[in-house]
Amino acid sequence: MEEKCCCAPAEGEHKLRHRSPEEYKKLCNRLSRIEGQIRGIRRMLEESAYCPDILTQTAAANAALNAFSRELLRQHLQSCVVKDLRDGHDEVVDELLDTLGKMMK
Repeated sequence: MEEKCCCAPAEGEHKLRHRSPEEYKKLCNRLSRIEGQIRGIRRMLEESAYCPDILTQTAAANAALNAFSRELLRQHLQSCVVKDLRDGHDEVVDELLDTLGKMMK
């Protein structure tokens, strides 16, 4: 069974990536934890927590978001990029470089 991946979109549409239930659940779980961390940071601010304590939690949330991005990038490379390159769509390399540039700002 071939997985749908980064199909060439119709005019005016976006590319899509159909994820397996396991991939979807893994990414959603990570985002749920990050949302909880952000709510915790807001609560610390509302409760006038000590600045270094808030900054420590902010660093943890940033690390969690970076881990989410790395996992999503891994999935993208292993599926969309590989498939597009095998299909002769070399422009995916420029798209990837643009994306990496945005991630590293």
